[in-house]
Amino acid sequence: GRLTIEDIVAKLYTNPRKIFTLPEQKDSYVEIETDRASVLSSQSGPFAGKALSGTVHRVVLHGETAYLDGAWYTTGSEGQDLSGLTQVITKAIEKIIVPTPGPITQTSLYSPRLGPSVDIPVPSTPSARHGDARRGSTQIEPTTVVPIQTAKESSIPSSVARLLNNSPFSHRHILSSRQFDRNELHMLFGLAHEMRTQVERNGSIDLLHGKVMCSMFYEPSTRTSCSFAAAMCRLGGTVVSADGSSSSVVKGETLADTIRTLGCYGDLIVLRHPDPGSAATAAKFSKVPIINAGDGIGEHPTQAFLDVYTIREELGTVNGLTITLVGDLKNGRTVHSLVKLLVYYHVTLNFVSPPSLRMPDEVKIELTKAGISFNEYSDLNEVIAESDVVYVTRVQKERFSDLAEYERVKSAYVINNKLMRKAKTQMIVMHPLPRVTEIEPEVDFDQRAAYFRQMRYGLYVRMALLAL
Repeated sequence: GRLTIEDIVAKLYTNPRKIFTLPEQKDSYVEIETDRASVLSSQSGPFAGKALSGTVHRVVLHGETAYLDGAWYTTGSEGQDLSGLTQVITKAIEKIIVPTPGPITQTSLYSPRLGPSVDIPVPSTPSARHGDARRGSTQIEPTTVVPIQTAKESSIPSSVARLLNNSPFSHRHILSSRQFDRNELHMLFGLAHEMRTQVERNGSIDLLHGKVMCSMFYEPSTRTSCSFAAAMCRLGGTVVSADGSSSSVVKGETLADTIRTLGCYGDLIVLRHPDPGSAATAAKFSKVPIINAGDGIGEHPTQAFLDVYTIREELGTVNGLTITLVGDLKNGRTVHSLVKLLVYYHVTLNFVSPPSLRMPDEVKIELTKAGISFNEYSDLNEVIAESDVVYVTRVQKERFSDLAEYERVKSAYVINNKLMRKAKTQMIVMHPLPRVTEIEPEVDFDQRAAYFRQMRYGLYVRMALLAL
């Protein structure tokens, strides 16, 4: 017969623990990517040269990354020989868990936030057990053993150093989410996980000591500006900040001259500007990397990165999900960038908005070319029950020339407890924030409300981007 994931967990973890009365190992687990095909290149064994439907992404032992994408970060054997122990096997066998027959869904087994439905090793913090990864087949080469440096030799974990040494992001402008393929997203999310571990354990990791980030925001910002600044500080760097209301912009200085100026003082520039395409324009005049922190109704690529990372961390995977985008889809740069990343995954998209705020045609054309299924609705009640992710956006008053039209549509959709009773028990509500009236405060206490956790994930993703 065919083994389910539940069978494998019981046979390789739960039952051996009970037979040998082994203690639970805290912060020790294996992340399996079930949707990432691989080919085992080993010269021996029953699976040598065969295509496998999944692969091991990460092994964490006592909170330390011991294995990551084919490379080991250990100094030697970590296990103990238990063959000499006297065990009453008969009594232990009586305690063995017999898996319940039948298929189980990925989210019901591995939802980090809602907890596993079987007794499997789970870290103390949420983490995707079988996170999504790149499409296509991966050749698993003989694994590399990376020697671990002592604290005196280096304060940078070997797993982090390896990712940084293979960075595809180095010295690149980050202007659009469509610049990056799924392999690069895989690396980014892997490093974000390592950043999270370092922050939770040590508070910071000194990767960018002596580096300066210049932050230039022509529009108001709380989360993006503060998270980039916090990310730079936690990496050991410093921040120089300016904005459109207190800089020479008020005297008529052009964007090109402002960028040239900031490039004299910093090693990279984080830019927010009200005009679509402004980040690409700035890149033409900059000798240092530009990170687009939002260009009007255009794009917000780093928000899209953290949104996909949030879905992976909260639900374990992106593939196979129904994702519903709600609100101002015409002017919402966050949803424009997010959709451009979701073309790398097997998802179904629902667009819920007033007729005047529909998703732009050019975005829908991209989805059609990529073979991604999507549907448009005006009533959220039609799709709330089937949604794994409800991504809510604010109707953006600043984008309206007709305030009467804004008043008419600003409260078209409101997420409240009454609506949430129609939703799945294992789903999440996301929002790039700030919110106005579109999510009632009463929803904040629902475990499915992920928008505040989403902000924290943004710190780790932006740390990874700056480090790369």
